[in-house]
Amino acid sequence: MPVLIDFWAAWCGPCRAMAPQFEQAAQMAPDIRFVKVDSDAAPLASQRYGIRSIPTLLLVKGGQEIARQSGVMPAAQIVAWTRQYL
Repeated sequence: MPVLIDFWAAWCGPCRAMAPQFEQAAQMAPDIRFVKVDSDAAPLASQRYGIRSIPTLLLVKGGQEIARQSGVMPAAQIVAWTRQYL
C-alpha cells in the first residue's frame, strides 16, 4: 500500500492550514495510507528523508520514495498529485 507522509510542525502556519486538507484527502483516497510526522518530535525521520522545509509531502511505495512536494495544497490537489505517481 502506498504511504503519503506529511512532515509538519505545530508552530508552522502553512502546516496548520494544510492539516484539514490532508485529513480530507485521506477520506477521498482510502487505498492510500496517510501519515503525519511532526518534524520537531521526530527529527531523525526528518533528517533521514532530507526534509528541508515544511509542510512537505513524501510519497512512498514499496519502501522507496517516489515523489516529494512542498507547500500547501487543497485536498483534491493532494489526491491528484498522489495518483499521478501510482
